[in-house]
Amino acid sequence: MKIPFSPPFINEEVVNEVMDTLNSGWITSGPKVQMLELLMAEYTQLPRCSCVNSWTSGAQLVLKWWGIKPGDEVIVPAYTYAATALVVLRAGAKPVMVDINDQMVMDVEQMNKAISFKTKAVIPVDFAGWPCDYEAIRQVLDDEPVRALFKKENHFQEQLGRPLIIADAAHSLGATYGKKPSGLQADISIYSLHAVKNITTAEGGVIGLNLPSPFDNAEIYSWMKLNSLNGQTKDAYAKMQGSEWRYDIVSEGLKINLPDICAAIGLAQLRQYERHLLPERKRVALRYLNAFQNYDWALLPPQMDELKESSYHIFPLRIKGISEKERDNIIRKIINSGVSANVHFVPLPMFSFFREKGYMMTDFPVSFSNYCREIYLPIYPQLSNDQVDFIVSAVVKAVNSYVHEAIL
Repeated sequence: MKIPFSPPFINEEVVNEVMDTLNSGWITSGPKVQMLELLMAEYTQLPRCSCVNSWTSGAQLVLKWWGIKPGDEVIVPAYTYAATALVVLRAGAKPVMVDINDQMVMDVEQMNKAISFKTKAVIPVDFAGWPCDYEAIRQVLDDEPVRALFKKENHFQEQLGRPLIIADAAHSLGATYGKKPSGLQADISIYSLHAVKNITTAEGGVIGLNLPSPFDNAEIYSWMKLNSLNGQTKDAYAKMQGSEWRYDIVSEGLKINLPDICAAIGLAQLRQYERHLLPERKRVALRYLNAFQNYDWALLPPQMDELKESSYHIFPLRIKGISEKERDNIIRKIINSGVSANVHFVPLPMFSFFREKGYMMTDFPVSFSNYCREIYLPIYPQLSNDQVDFIVSAVVKAVNSYVHEAIL
């Protein structure tokens, strides 16, 4: 049996939606993008959602809107995908890395210690679909000493009066916090619609706006749309709807719009998400949990408690008491059995680019410890129970084989 890691979910509904787009004669940004934005806003309960061509470009646009510039600092976890920090560097600012906690999300105490008068934003990461400790994050950022320290340098920063909370929700579409969509806990949530995500547009992302009063989320949405298309006041679809074709360029903007041909995939999947795709991911996760809880070497990832529930995007199994090299050997054994497994995140200071900028892995011991022991297993709706059982068996054999070899 050969089991891939994360194939996209493509069924007849997805194919039909894509074919409808092709047959319509309109494949770039247009009605499908508009429908996807409305459906995303409805599903996440956020005031406005704006589609872009990736999480990365969406984050760049948000930092641009917030006025991030050289000399500013943005707090990020050391254990995340590189884009979380790279977008800060591209804005000319400094990513200030902090360690994670045992639940694999940003350590709020470490975040608090990292805040300075240069701090303009915080980007907590919902690792594997598990929401961050947003209540604690907001409590820290709303405290009077932090507000007093916050250096307001434009109109929007004056309005908010504290660092902006930008949720890296790349993994967490469908996660809940207090029985509500987790995106409601941040000022702005940015979702990824990359090919391996729960909902995909092949490549894509969504900026979810949830800014408090007196912000006008509709007005900010309009700014996002304008500046995702080179500062152009009228997109191609709007120009084709009547005789008034003239448009203006009012800013340098970015060119990061999502086309309809991609939006069609996500639109069809999102319509099936709550009734089928998300419950099926949960089925797989629960089957893993029920199986691995019988082994004392297994450290299970958080999936649900009284406050939060995961989106079941990744199943990051940790093996107790092993080294990075031993973990790699176990993964090789799993792959040799026909199961695709890997490690999704590598702590940022382990990459040469970040090491050369002075970030040191020794400053983030929890990130490194978890990374060394972690194995990511396949989790997607198409997996049958028999396939999940086969994966469990492959993992158990690989780990037990390692334990036996270690004893010898």
